[in-house]
Amino acid sequence: MSQIMRVAYLDCFSGISGDMCLAALIDAGANVTTLQKGIESLQIDARLEVFPVRKHAFRGLGLRITHPEQHAHRTLGDVHAILQRGQLPASVKDRALRIFERVAKAEAKVHGTTLDRVTFHEVGAIDSIVDIVGVSLAWEDLEIETAVASAIPTGTGQVRIAHGLVAIPAPATAELLAGVPIAACNLPWEMTTPTGAAIVCELVDRFGSLPSMQVARIGYGAGTRDLEDRPNLLRILLGDALPERAAASDHSIVILETNVDDTTGEQVGFAVEQLWRAGALDVYTSAVQMKKNRPGTLITVLAFPKDLKTMEQILFQQTGTLGVRHRRQARTVLPRDGVEVDSPWGIVPGKVCELPNGEVDFSPEYDACAEIARAEGMRLIDVMEEVRNSYFSADSSGAPKEDSEPPNPDTSYRWDSSPWPDDA
Repeated sequence: MSQIMRVAYLDCFSGISGDMCLAALIDAGANVTTLQKGIESLQIDARLEVFPVRKHAFRGLGLRITHPEQHAHRTLGDVHAILQRGQLPASVKDRALRIFERVAKAEAKVHGTTLDRVTFHEVGAIDSIVDIVGVSLAWEDLEIETAVASAIPTGTGQVRIAHGLVAIPAPATAELLAGVPIAACNLPWEMTTPTGAAIVCELVDRFGSLPSMQVARIGYGAGTRDLEDRPNLLRILLGDALPERAAASDHSIVILETNVDDTTGEQVGFAVEQLWRAGALDVYTSAVQMKKNRPGTLITVLAFPKDLKTMEQILFQQTGTLGVRHRRQARTVLPRDGVEVDSPWGIVPGKVCELPNGEVDFSPEYDACAEIARAEGMRLIDVMEEVRNSYFSADSSGAPKEDSEPPNPDTSYRWDSSPWPDDA
């Protein structure tokens, strides 16, 4: 029997900040007393206050954090020390630290420094520490196992940070949201804060539409600003993934392409090898004629969305290209399972798949068949055909052998068109 998985959907139609996320989780059922005890153990003299609010005639929960006035600018080491002295579960400390590390890495990159020299300003303030630790505690309290989020609006215009006026999204926020789907939003406000961006990037497994789930609770966390065209709320839907859909996954991929005309064949070959090693689904090259009539090579990579940055890095490092194109591509995927076949030469692995019309097909693994062909001095095609015959011989109808697993019915033939990108 499939295990029920607790899933959260973050509907970020008005962006996301740390206090909005924490308020929404409390509204969805997180125990305020548990959160307060955990925050008190940090010894930063901060308390949570939650109160009902209305945004465009919709109810929500507001959050206020009270604490003494402070002027401290903390480092990642300072934050780590605060977390370590807190009486928090190890998983909560680890989750909170990962969120802070995401911010530190983004800050280090935009300021051209190292993690140990990054100084938190806004995110190092007590408010943000409470937001991040509170969200980590609430995530644990609600037993959330996986999360999906909508595209993230950032807003437009400018925002003042410790370093002066900067464009929205602020540099660290933009860095954190690299690879995350951004929703168009012309409101002249900062809709997503660095804390909110770090939380969503660390805790969300993929981005897209509402997953197949049975909703148990819905929480609304309110932002402080009143917006003209929408309620300033973060909505979190909490529930259980439906068993019959829990096994369904996003089969879309990313396609990366780059044209090179000043790279040697050895460099191209080495790059292709590195792409394969890094987990590319497919890599191929094509001869192209480029500008100034120069012959060149088009390198095409198919990969899972989560591997986009890795594939880009390899292409940049190994080919010297100045640009890589990429796009999300939906694809139709047949359900398949690995099986083992008892052939005249022993056990041979292969894959069985279910065709759209319900028929079953089988393909033996190339490497195993190639090894047999070399050892026996046979043609590869003859070996593969014999293994196929061995698989189907047990049942003239073409059904799998009794000791073989049929294709997983939960991964039935489907068309996938989920939005860009998945990070899962």
